[in-house]
Amino acid sequence: MGRRGIGCLVIVLALALGVGGFEVWRLAGRDGGGPEKTAASYFAAWTNGDLSKMRGLVSDPPADFAAWHRSLTSGLSVMSVALAPNPVVRTGSDGARADFTITRNLAGHGDWSFRSTLVLRKHGHRWRVQWTPDTLYPGLKQLPTTWTLTAVHQPPAAFVAANGKPLPDGGSLDPYVTAMADAYGSGSDGSGGSGGSDDEEPDDTAWAVEVRQGSRPAQRLKVLGGHPTKKIRTTLDLRVQAAAERAVAAAPSGRAAAIVAIRPSTGEILAVADRLGGRGAFVSSYPPGSTFKVVTAAALLAKGLSPSSPADCPATVVTAQRTIRNHEGSAVGNATLTDAFAQSCNTTFAKLAVDRLGPGGLADTAKAYGFGAPIMTGAGGGYKDFPDVKPGADLAESAIGQGRVQATPLLMATVAAAVEDGTWRAPRLLPASMLKPGEIRPPAPHDVPSADALRSMMRSVVTNGTAASAGLPSGTAGKTGTAEYDNSGASHAWFIGFKGDLAFSVFVLEGDSGPKVAAPLAAAFLRSL
Repeated sequence: MGRRGIGCLVIVLALALGVGGFEVWRLAGRDGGGPEKTAASYFAAWTNGDLSKMRGLVSDPPADFAAWHRSLTSGLSVMSVALAPNPVVRTGSDGARADFTITRNLAGHGDWSFRSTLVLRKHGHRWRVQWTPDTLYPGLKQLPTTWTLTAVHQPPAAFVAANGKPLPDGGSLDPYVTAMADAYGSGSDGSGGSGGSDDEEPDDTAWAVEVRQGSRPAQRLKVLGGHPTKKIRTTLDLRVQAAAERAVAAAPSGRAAAIVAIRPSTGEILAVADRLGGRGAFVSSYPPGSTFKVVTAAALLAKGLSPSSPADCPATVVTAQRTIRNHEGSAVGNATLTDAFAQSCNTTFAKLAVDRLGPGGLADTAKAYGFGAPIMTGAGGGYKDFPDVKPGADLAESAIGQGRVQATPLLMATVAAAVEDGTWRAPRLLPASMLKPGEIRPPAPHDVPSADALRSMMRSVVTNGTAASAGLPSGTAGKTGTAEYDNSGASHAWFIGFKGDLAFSVFVLEGDSGPKVAAPLAAAFLRSL
């Protein structure tokens, strides 16, 4: 790109951020100013490929800051970069964010676009970029990271929404569409019909963007080029997808987040908004925290308890020689099972699991709700087996979604869907008739235990429980989750729920609090609909 072209692009960036073109250059060497000025300077430096100036605007830049950028640029033979930032949004007195779209031309093989977020924070009187590898591409975590641009055979198919309209390009759906194309793109046209004449000759020349982090398998993120001649309808609903994308883009402090939405009556996946990177919502597992109490409550109800059964909720309890504490030391005292569920009492569910369930009772219910079930979404993914829980402390931790229990955002969305409908169904992105079962088939739809009682208990979470102040629309039912993932007490944030024939999970990586972070994000998602 010539110097004149670069200058024009910087002026476009400045206008988008509300800063004059001359001001961008003047501020590039200045430490002070608001987040808008810091963002404008950073984007201008990025446009120019000035890694030194970019690094100077970052708070505590890592030693490998430049290596991250050069790895991507050299691996994909990037010829030019174009940035289109949204206006800076304040997220508090000392926080701000600027969503942006970045488009890279890859060695003349096509343009690769996707959205990301620049996070900014005030340090004293100065605003600085809070850089992580996620800024470069969502989900990046470790070096060495290897980027490759590989020639591939482009299947003659285009994947479209359920109504036949094009899916949004350059967003978090790209890795999922690419996975469907790899597996099903050369097959029948499903319910979508042909997108071109029968005698049209497809251009099979295409290029795949792939990334490999450390020793993990390579992920294919996007296929560029080719001229598809057929349409394949997915189950995705453009309205629901757009609402989910807006919500995850608003995650506090630029945290990586995901929303998966499912139609409980069919198992159709209506939306996947995923800033975890790649197909993180389908393949990455995390402790589900208190959202798993849906499963534990189902097991207890199946053992003879009722929503009104007495269930003490002290702040701390010792069970099986393991001290269990409620989040932030809360206590309800004498309560019912519904009260303990609504207030997410760790102490109640850990002790009841040890006293009333045993490992087998919890494991059987978890399997009924999909843990360990093989699935065929059309875009891959899989559920981890429920762990072989031992009696005692292991069981107490597992009952509250900690210890060795792991779940994907997709799995927890299917848990919520099963409660709403009373039937567990395998989730899917494609028509059931298209899916090619392998040696292991997904379980057939089946009734799940305790769904009737759980529906009312999950409504109580929203009306007078941990999600009561989240602003969720009337008629929503759900369960919050704050899942510790290390010994320091750092936590992921969860909320799962349903409203009518729409079930969903909201996951915020390192989001700290389900009630304070994930539940309000769910509210934003539902209100947007």
